[in-house]
Amino acid sequence: MRKSGILLPISSIPSKYGIGTFSKQAYQFVDFLERAGQTVWQILPLGPTGYGDSPYQSFSTFAGNPYYIDLETLIEEGLLKRSDCSKYDFGDNENYVDYEKVYNSRFKVLRKAYENSNLQEDKEFEKFTKENAYWLEDYALFMAIKNAHDGRSFLEWEDDLKLRKPEALEEERKKNADEILFFKFQQYEFAKQWMALKNYANEKGIEIVGDIPIYVALDSADTWANPELFQLDADCNPIGVAGCPPDSFSATGQLWGNPLYKWDYHKETGYEWWLKRIAYCYELYDIVRIDHFRGFDEYYFIPYGDETAEFGHWEAGPGYSLFETLKEKLGEKKVIAEDLGFLTDSVIELVQKCGYPGMKILQFAFDSREESDYLPHNYERNCVVYTGTHDNDTILGWYKSFPKKDKEFAKKYLNISSNEEIEWEFIRAALASVADTAIIPMQDYLGLGAEARINIPSTLGINWKWRMGAKDCNKKLADRIKKLCKLYGRIEVEKPAEIEESAENDKKAESKKSV
Repeated sequence: MRKSGILLPISSIPSKYGIGTFSKQAYQFVDFLERAGQTVWQILPLGPTGYGDSPYQSFSTFAGNPYYIDLETLIEEGLLKRSDCSKYDFGDNENYVDYEKVYNSRFKVLRKAYENSNLQEDKEFEKFTKENAYWLEDYALFMAIKNAHDGRSFLEWEDDLKLRKPEALEEERKKNADEILFFKFQQYEFAKQWMALKNYANEKGIEIVGDIPIYVALDSADTWANPELFQLDADCNPIGVAGCPPDSFSATGQLWGNPLYKWDYHKETGYEWWLKRIAYCYELYDIVRIDHFRGFDEYYFIPYGDETAEFGHWEAGPGYSLFETLKEKLGEKKVIAEDLGFLTDSVIELVQKCGYPGMKILQFAFDSREESDYLPHNYERNCVVYTGTHDNDTILGWYKSFPKKDKEFAKKYLNISSNEEIEWEFIRAALASVADTAIIPMQDYLGLGAEARINIPSTLGINWKWRMGAKDCNKKLADRIKKLCKLYGRIEVEKPAEIEESAENDKKAESKKSV
């Protein structure tokens, strides 16, 4: 069946205390999705953010971001008092996250909740730590040692800790036992709250699309605890790092700095680490969008220490071998392959062999100089269409800065005769296309400009900040979205009996409210 959904990061949900969380407003957004007839909610990676506040540079590929723990829920559970939260400054701009203020406040409040938690008597906490020990023990120890070293990268720790000498680690476990337990508490609360929200969405017929970065951060528990998985020297320094070569968007390319995988070793182990990673993703999400899918066919190797990505080269990735193993061990799973950018014949062949739907971005379609695979009339059904992603400007922001010839082509293609609500014409084109799934960023439904952009690649300090207004998800917008999605067959038409039952339920709900 044809589906549609909305892209909205957790951090962008309106809620108290400076950043979006698993709050009542998150549940209200799920209700909005249901009313709008949407069956997909796409989010960004849920991991704890590190350098640059990017969810794609996380301290762990398994752990959850403590920022997303809802403090109001902790108050209801008796772990906090409202006064514990009100004494801190989380920032006062409802439309943008102030990460410095959130960082300086959030962990102080969470520590208070931890001190009130009585974890030793919590059987569910004990069960959680046992089931997740394969990643949780290393993560909690890593973060405790990192805090003891004023947040410095593990590459700057003493050799005994950097290289994980057993005696040194055991000493740290004893010395930082309370801090380690505190980090486990954070993950426990995160997991409880996220799974409750996910289950609520699933019960309403809404699937969660989670985003898995192909790479892990250099300064992460993953790299520190598993150096054998990566191309590192004897001192844990990378031999090469990830990125993209120069192109029309960047003259010097993109230098991401992530460690590169030692793919021969992964294959020898039967991709054991990847199996654990992907299996865990399907506990958190219903559909997994695999970022930078091209890197599994060929990856770009940049010598460690280079200041730009200009002098890298391509090397062979694992190819179909990895995905064949995943299908054999985990079964058929729902995947979206992020196959954007320049694609070689071998990448296209890999995507087709896997059978995963690729991505189509309308903002990439309207180059007046050439025919584009991103134009809707060139789509195949097995794809996911977006007006734009988190790495793109909003439709309005993009359209305003569009070259004149390209803009004229877009207007002609989409039959745009007025400058009013231009974003809805692009939304209409996405929904009307043959793509099995259409996902629209919330900012485009709201008609917002460049001020609501989530990320500008290769920049720091200005990204991941936008937040939705508290009153943006209203009945009028939901009904408009539903009407358009129904027009293009992305919502199953209700039978007369179902419509009558729905109307009766609405009456009962209104009656309860009036009482």
